[in-house]
Amino acid sequence: MMKKIIPAVVCLLLCSCSTFPQAVAPVNNDFAGQHNIYIVSHGWHTGIVVPAAIVNRVLPQLDARFAQPKWYEIGWGDKGFYQAQEITSRLTLQAMFWSTGAVMHVVAFSAPPERYFPGSEVKPLTINNGQLATLMLFIGRSFSRSEAGNVIPLKKGIYGDSQFYAANGRYGILNTCNKWTAKGLQSAGDAANLLI
Repeated sequence: MMKKIIPAVVCLLLCSCSTFPQAVAPVNNDFAGQHNIYIVSHGWHTGIVVPAAIVNRVLPQLDARFAQPKWYEIGWGDKGFYQAQEITSRLTLQAMFWSTGAVMHVVAFSAPPERYFPGSEVKPLTINNGQLATLMLFIGRSFSRSEAGNVIPLKKGIYGDSQFYAANGRYGILNTCNKWTAKGLQSAGDAANLLI
């Protein structure tokens, strides 16, 4: 009997801690406007590309950190694995089962996303004002904040002009960067249906 209960409890614990950051329920009915965003798949990792001017309104500390880019690629992942100089089996297992926390990775650039990421799959997506508002709420809530309400910079990022920041949530086998990206799309309402 105990042999059946222990795996069930472990599964329940893994599932219950894999829900943050949560998607934001779309409530804004502003269907006007058209904004281009992009989903970038690097094979092992995904990110969301959003116009920098819009992100800077929600996260003004990024405006101070980066030199007026046109775009930000924003991703979420395991603190140890994502920031590592060298990926090992130990780090991979730790990220999947014993994560030490999460980080946001922000890359600033001005070239068209398809040109900036030539070796990656880049999918364009057009969303309206309401969808963009809830997507930005989701992204903003993904960043951990100091007591003063500022994002918390960590290490320099892994490519281009980039930076890691402290993040909310805990990475795990059931809560990966791909799930974070899907939650972002879910927050953008119907936009998720175009890719999933």
